[in-house]
Amino acid sequence: MTATPPIVLTTDFGLADAFVGVMKGVILNINPQAVIIDLTHEIQPQNLRQASFVLGTNYSYFPSNTIHVAVIDPGVGTQRRALLLVTPTARFLAPDNGLLSHVIKGYLAAPAVPPAAAFALEIPAAPGQPVRIPVPPGLAAYELTKPRYWLHPVSNTFHGRDVFAPSAAYLALGVPVQTLGTPVADLVYQPAPEPFFEGDAVKGTARGEVVYTDRFGNLITNIPSDSLPDKPIAVEIGRHRISGLSRTFHGSESGLGPAPVALIGSNGYLEIAVGDDNASRVLELGVGEPVRVVFGDEPA
Repeated sequence: MTATPPIVLTTDFGLADAFVGVMKGVILNINPQAVIIDLTHEIQPQNLRQASFVLGTNYSYFPSNTIHVAVIDPGVGTQRRALLLVTPTARFLAPDNGLLSHVIKGYLAAPAVPPAAAFALEIPAAPGQPVRIPVPPGLAAYELTKPRYWLHPVSNTFHGRDVFAPSAAYLALGVPVQTLGTPVADLVYQPAPEPFFEGDAVKGTARGEVVYTDRFGNLITNIPSDSLPDKPIAVEIGRHRISGLSRTFHGSESGLGPAPVALIGSNGYLEIAVGDDNASRVLELGVGEPVRVVFGDEPA
């Protein structure tokens, strides 16, 4: 744990406007020693699923006790709650709109299954339909209800500046979480598409979909690497069938040709790329595209 826990910002604000800079100014006015880090401000506007995936696959790289401020907030100014979520390794300030779903997912009970076994992960509702679930064991959640820790007057449209940024600054100063808000027993969870596995460790298929397209056009799927067997596979997406996994973004060390390759990305998920090009544009594929992984002999 650092003396001053870092404050990490994730937003869909972009950098053309003053929103991000003003949030940092508010934090530094309250806590001049604050360490502020930008995770990203290029989340697609109001894209909660993308934000949830990016935050959920990257927050663990920061020091224990880090404070994450995530503001993708289509419902700003409405009755949606401003949330403080406390986990064993980090704290999160965000609107209670499903943005923290990928973080929460790691603490939800799931069936214990071996890789490549026949299973379908249970989710509380259909993908894309937010539900309210009890706060998972080991976590604590609070609604930010103490105006003394906010900036005034509070805008109806910029709670990132007026509620979340000052709350993070006080939290970094050591103000107890219980002082900032009121405990809540539930929170909004937005189920994401889950991969489905058929067969066994000898032969079978994994079916998933593209859940995120990064800045380079790489197609990141929801199939985690630890669910794939340690044997040759083929990846089918669109009109393409890709044999085997590549170590890099090129199908060969020479890097010749525009053919797509499949690889395990740095976030631990299967992805499809085109060397030195934009896979999403070249293949004309994007978020929601089905992906099929075949291992062993094709199931009957």
